[in-house]
Amino acid sequence: MSYIKAKELRSLPENALKSKLAELELDLGIEKRKVASTGVASKVMKARELRKTIARINTILTERGAKK
Repeated sequence: MSYIKAKELRSLPENALKSKLAELELDLGIEKRKVASTGVASKVMKARELRKTIARINTILTERGAKK
């Protein structure tokens, strides 16, 4: 998962943003389970990047007045 800029996200339609959000939340859950099971965060920056991208998408959806 690479860094997605807000400008790129704003160009996407609402349904694409919602599907991307669901995908990212699933990936974040997987990363959290990896840390919980091993006790070691192998890719700390990946989890941070996922959280920030999820927040970015939520912000854009809120600006558009969309239901989550």
